[in-house]
Amino acid sequence: MGSTAAASVLPVSAGSGENLVLILDYGSQYTHLITRRVRQLGVLSLCVSGTAPLASLEGLRPRAVILSGGPHSVHAAGAPAFPEGFLDFAAAAGAHVLGVCYGMQLLVQSLGGAVVPGERQEYGKMDVEVTAASSALYGEAETGKRQTVWMSHGDEVVRLPEGFEVVARSVQGAVAAIEYREKRFYGLQYHPEVTHSAQGMETLCRFLFNVCGIKADWKMQDVLDEEIKTIQSTVGPDEHVICALSGGVDSTVAATLVHKAIGDRLHCVFVDNGLLRYKERERVMTTFESDLHLPVTCVDASEQFLSKLKGVEDPEQKRKIIGREFIAVFDEFAHKLEQKIGKRPEFLVQGTLYPDVIESCPPPGSGRTHSHTIKSHHNVGGLPKDMKLKLIEPLKLLFKDEVRKLGSILNVPDSFLKRHPFPGPGLAVRVLGDVTQGNALEVLRQVDEIFVQAIKDAGLYDKIWQAFAVFLPVQTVGVQGDQRTHSNAVVLRAITSEDGMTADWYYFDHAFLVDVVNKICNNVRGINRVCQDITSKPPATVEWE
Repeated sequence: MGSTAAASVLPVSAGSGENLVLILDYGSQYTHLITRRVRQLGVLSLCVSGTAPLASLEGLRPRAVILSGGPHSVHAAGAPAFPEGFLDFAAAAGAHVLGVCYGMQLLVQSLGGAVVPGERQEYGKMDVEVTAASSALYGEAETGKRQTVWMSHGDEVVRLPEGFEVVARSVQGAVAAIEYREKRFYGLQYHPEVTHSAQGMETLCRFLFNVCGIKADWKMQDVLDEEIKTIQSTVGPDEHVICALSGGVDSTVAATLVHKAIGDRLHCVFVDNGLLRYKERERVMTTFESDLHLPVTCVDASEQFLSKLKGVEDPEQKRKIIGREFIAVFDEFAHKLEQKIGKRPEFLVQGTLYPDVIESCPPPGSGRTHSHTIKSHHNVGGLPKDMKLKLIEPLKLLFKDEVRKLGSILNVPDSFLKRHPFPGPGLAVRVLGDVTQGNALEVLRQVDEIFVQAIKDAGLYDKIWQAFAVFLPVQTVGVQGDQRTHSNAVVLRAITSEDGMTADWYYFDHAFLVDVVNKICNNVRGINRVCQDITSKPPATVEWE
């Protein structure tokens, strides 16, 4: 039986259905940010592929639809467009449509206007001026007022479809904002969702609350209540569920949520796959038992995982192997559980989050089904097709900060909720190449422990989104104890972020770095060089593999 996402759609009821904002993704690096900005305003937003068939939207009646930006030109062959019948769908739902950047150009071209390559491309910060005496997006008496926005376009609108009005232009004269109020069509050539657009959130608020009449009624308590109902309706009264606990925030909150929904019919398993951090197994098992009171069985499968990973260097292959072995362990656990309770568990709970889903799907116009697949997440793209367990992913449409809020409502200890994210494949994606090479895993564990403990001692842990070390499969020349050495190098990475979708590197004081490097080189045998990763995301991802 193939895997099934049994409970993977965030409920849109509890008042949120009639105040839903649907975001059609056309590949912009900022699309997820629009989703977050809308949610931060207390409104439920869902992001779907901009080219998804209309049938996939069946049952949704959004109050607003936002067409995202994207890297394409509307003139390019195969450029993504909204699905056939979309405009009729929006009209029938009474939805207001806002095109952002590429989304505005797509709207204009689809309705009979003209978009051409711009004589002067506009990228980065740019001033725009309100030109309309009365505007739905900017309000009354704003004519002549300027605001700084973030532009990112090479094409420009030169002729509007019938009924549209220009309400703002850039200082270079390009169309910056348009409206057709009677038909509920709006467009912004810039990105209101980024912080560089100084009054962008104000404009977004006007669109959602003044123009669309949406109510800010989406709350985490509603999500909790609806997810419990969904799980209870999905899992039969006599059916049992397995939860894969990793020791991270996501799987722990997911387990606590499911436990609240079905009680002792949840059976948690923590797998030591040989790819855990320093003393991780002992630490998390203590937390599960003493603080969370979850029923957890620990399975030591380290030899099973590492034997399958021996000699494997390709990152995607490593992820696939790990995903496959996890399922093999869960199936075996389910078999033993069946012998114990007389009934085979039907479901598997995973703590998959929205960024995992987005990064595992492709952008429109890529020739594949969704946005560039940055990596296949083992919770999403690494599962075998013949998996015997049906999936329950109650956090699949939530961002990390939203999961923490949910965990707080569920009384998960604050100290646990503030733990830094840890990748599902574990240290396999932090030892570049073959994870079984020499004593790479043990060396990495020691380096990582020194680095993270130093961050905690300095009172910086809660200021950083994620901090970790990476083991490089290269050896460098050094001098230690007056002797020439040929040892390995490691990289330290620490980032700040709101949701893991974009990130910036954390700037440590010089004295802190000197202290950490000295501790690593003096206490970890086999390391003679320490580097720091100062790359943001994009262009890099958080993890190295």
